[in-house]
Amino acid sequence: MIVGPLLAACGQKAERDPNSFVVSSIGDARRLNPIIANDSASGTINDQVFSGLVKYDKDIKLIGDLAEKWTVSPDGKTITFHLRKGVVWHDGAPFTAEDCLFTYQKLMDPKVATPYSSQYMDVARADAPDTYTFRVIYKEPFSPALESWAMGVIPKHILAGRDLNTDEFNRKPVGTGPYKFKEWIAGQKIVLEANERYFEGRPNIDQYLYRIIPDSSTMFQELLSGGVDFMGLNPIQYLRKSETRRIKENYNKHRYPANAFTYMGYNLRSPLFADKKVRRALAYAIDRQSIIDGVLMGVGRPCTGPFSYVSWAYNPTVQPYPYDPDRAKRMLDEAGWKDRNGDGVLEKDGRPFHFTILTNQGNNERIKASEIIQQNFRKAGIDANIRVMEWQAFLEQIDKRSFDAIILGWSMSRDPDLYDIWHSSKTKKGEYNFIGYSNPEVDRLLVQGRRVFGIEERKKIYYRIHEILADEQPYAFLYVPDATPIVHKRFKGIEVAPLGIMYNFNKWYVPKNRMEW
Repeated sequence: MIVGPLLAACGQKAERDPNSFVVSSIGDARRLNPIIANDSASGTINDQVFSGLVKYDKDIKLIGDLAEKWTVSPDGKTITFHLRKGVVWHDGAPFTAEDCLFTYQKLMDPKVATPYSSQYMDVARADAPDTYTFRVIYKEPFSPALESWAMGVIPKHILAGRDLNTDEFNRKPVGTGPYKFKEWIAGQKIVLEANERYFEGRPNIDQYLYRIIPDSSTMFQELLSGGVDFMGLNPIQYLRKSETRRIKENYNKHRYPANAFTYMGYNLRSPLFADKKVRRALAYAIDRQSIIDGVLMGVGRPCTGPFSYVSWAYNPTVQPYPYDPDRAKRMLDEAGWKDRNGDGVLEKDGRPFHFTILTNQGNNERIKASEIIQQNFRKAGIDANIRVMEWQAFLEQIDKRSFDAIILGWSMSRDPDLYDIWHSSKTKKGEYNFIGYSNPEVDRLLVQGRRVFGIEERKKIYYRIHEILADEQPYAFLYVPDATPIVHKRFKGIEVAPLGIMYNFNKWYVPKNRMEW
């Protein structure tokens, strides 16, 4: 992620208002515009600045956000959203249905580099019958329809006629969310302040400060010194370093299953990875349990496919590939990869099995996992280098499709629709199928999964997708980590729920007797 000068650790605690919330991340945001943001850092900020028509409550049920209520037609093809009245943008302009219509139009504009257009491709038309009504008519029933309108709405009065890909709005956003944008110093911090006119009531915490600290160890030291209020602990920090008296007296830590997974993705455009047998051999060559035991220290589980085990779409019959280096060698030999020079490196058609694994700076778990994988591959006759890049440069390599293999992670939507990640049409710059995966059966199932509403019927579809991807191994599915956030004890109102702990952040507060700390 972007490496920049850090805010000074000394004096940090004394200089800032205790009624501010300081969250830290190893990477800077890219674009503070929800319809073109394709990285987690931007998403974290956008969640505070923008609002969607709907959102999830703590029990993972969809409730109204900008929409007060909605109705669905008997044939399931029309959703009519009845919007809240009196909502204003951060600049004071009124929010109306025209903003919703404009957002939809930009999501479908081929000139806008959004990775989310497929979620709206089945919309036949959308309109705004009046100031506070937004209506969407689908060509046919679409099961993830309601969730798709959790997308942050953007302001027409500011962005109409502008190029959304390059506009300065992406660095100075205006939303309707609980926090307003105040300042962005690249590589250092993004500052948000409470929205006094937020439609659900002004947040109790005055300021949201997002600090970019590219190293997890430095971040933890900032936690100790009072310069950070919240961070995701790595396994060593969670199990050992946070057990000190100082941490226990001042912080609460949490642990719950993450709806996420970490993987090594192959560039399927490369002849090295075009053969499914080779990718399956690589899966047998990876000692996942060593990664979980040695890197995660047990704070996670093996990953078998494109869903975390917390998802109802997770197929429990799919088992992780066992570590079997001998089987990996046999399969590679059958695929034509042989040690012809006696140097321990396999070759085929005069080309050695040599490639580079890319991962991002600041995520020690991914770096250590890549080192174990490198050692595993060496035993199988594969020469893999490791290249660790700062976050923005890493994302640029992905955008350019300039990589052999990458170690990265997905945080998944609660609806198991995987169209944007796996459909063969979603390979353009900024879209999520950057490995270039293509399978006609998966394409068909992904479309079918959007047409069916019953969970049991959808389960059959996603179970089959899970089976196919586990068999074909376009990713080496590595592990599902546990979420392990830690928060300063002066913040009250935190509730651990199926959705995590941040779902009600605008209701957190600092008691008056904790203002001096």
